[in-house]
Amino acid sequence: MSRKLKTVIVDDEQDAVEFINSIIGEYCNSLEVVAKANNIVQGVAAITEKKPDLVFLDVEMPNGNGFDLLAQFPEKDFDVIFITAFNHYAIKAIKFSAVDYILKPININEFIEAVNRVVKKRSEKHSQGNENLKILMENLRISPPSRLAIPTADGMEYLNPREIIRIEADRSYSWFYLAGGRKILVSKHLKEFQELLNDRHFFRPHNSHLVNLKYVKKYIRKDGGYIEMTEGALIPVSRNRKDLFLVHMSKFKG
Repeated sequence: MSRKLKTVIVDDEQDAVEFINSIIGEYCNSLEVVAKANNIVQGVAAITEKKPDLVFLDVEMPNGNGFDLLAQFPEKDFDVIFITAFNHYAIKAIKFSAVDYILKPININEFIEAVNRVVKKRSEKHSQGNENLKILMENLRISPPSRLAIPTADGMEYLNPREIIRIEADRSYSWFYLAGGRKILVSKHLKEFQELLNDRHFFRPHNSHLVNLKYVKKYIRKDGGYIEMTEGALIPVSRNRKDLFLVHMSKFKG
């Protein structure tokens, strides 16, 4: 039997700590809770002493937040699952960095799925978790976030959104077309990237396409309407999106 992952829970609400502990005890046999903490000072002490594999970390706490705690550990050799009430900016930075999070009130199924992703990643000895946390800390300092972490077949790639020309849906996958002629297949729906990039000059002219307005070359009215991208691709524009696209382009300042 493989070693259980040493786990620390940090949350200022004692009821939340006990609820997380009970979920782990009932559903997560791969974890062992080695410490609980109710504030940043206790959390830093617990992590320093116990050297956990995984930390459940509340975002909003008295006298600081979970990011302040992470800043105390420049070299992080543990994974983090954030537990948080909805905070739009924090969640955007977390999503951009591909770090796991669970919204309060905690859904047990989502909790188990997040744990399973961490267990799977650590069993495969992937090292991107620490890099993702570094990207998160960088993105928290910059609004909007500057680097997008996307899962690839052999790990994780970190992209500057300005280098993304367009994204095309392929059933439950997405093709990223990048400056320089590269393309990457990602096992996520296009909708997820639209939600992340909708304030970064990206527009969805069609159900299957998300385009970076920076790389739009021209709009062609024939055959219902097309966008010609700078790399030559022709992207259809849905009839009910045409007027909105033209408004976005009239306001766009690349």
